[in-house]
Amino acid sequence: MGAIATSKGGAAALRNPVGGHVAVAGGLAATGLAEAARMGAETVQVFVANPRGWATPPGSPRQDEEFREHCAAQGVPAYVHAPYLINFGSHTAATVDHSVDSLRHSLRRGRAIGALGTVVHTGSATGGRSRATALAQVRERMLPLLEELTHEDDPWLLLEPTAGQGFSLCSLVEDLGPYFDTLDHHPRLGVCLDTCHVFAAGHDLAAVGGVKATLDELVATVGEGRLKLIHANDSKDVVGAHKDRHENIGAGHIGAAAFGELFRHPATEGVPLIVETPNGGPKGTGMATDVAVLKSLRPA
Repeated sequence: MGAIATSKGGAAALRNPVGGHVAVAGGLAATGLAEAARMGAETVQVFVANPRGWATPPGSPRQDEEFREHCAAQGVPAYVHAPYLINFGSHTAATVDHSVDSLRHSLRRGRAIGALGTVVHTGSATGGRSRATALAQVRERMLPLLEELTHEDDPWLLLEPTAGQGFSLCSLVEDLGPYFDTLDHHPRLGVCLDTCHVFAAGHDLAAVGGVKATLDELVATVGEGRLKLIHANDSKDVVGAHKDRHENIGAGHIGAAAFGELFRHPATEGVPLIVETPNGGPKGTGMATDVAVLKSLRPA
């Protein structure tokens, strides 16, 4: 993995590192770094807990240190993705309590491994509750976690809008406005924009000018400098389908050209791109092909 100029507050400087989500079942450093090297990743994203469970494992101090030191030495921005079950808008008290514990764990583990950001899905209003009621609960339970981010090595909390399934609290870019208002535009609050999600929600990235319009709206909604990470995924389904089904870059309905446009918008300067595409991939080469495709689309 090549050296990339980085800073804690803004990830990569001047260019866009491209990488992928790597498996760490065999150890954060032992497996994760090896997989990242195989795919040619310049940036990495990992889970630090079972993404479909509530367990909060402590991790290995030795593996944490090795991972952190390697990423720092090589200039590789690292990110944590929090578990999928987290939902601060849930009507179930146990789910919300577990969500607090799980997100706190991901944030603290992020700090331990030197991650620049921790990504969390924005959740949904369940049990027939109103959006206002659910957002009030988001404020009550999530804002204190943001207030705990007082150390210079703490990661950003990155909100990832969803594809708009069910009673999503945040899928369209405009939905980020009320969510940021709810959390007082906290200085450690940022955005992870998933291209498949935002396309599925209704932003037509494949249309002429679609990428620019979407990113312009994002900046107008949350302000400059809040976009900290991009999940670069094509879509198996058409725009507005509200289906979260990732496709390999250029093989879906978004198309490769739109990803080339991403690199050229001022809002994405220095923002890393993480691939979360199907591992079969074109010609059976998995995410490594998509990383290579994105690098080819990146301006020299």
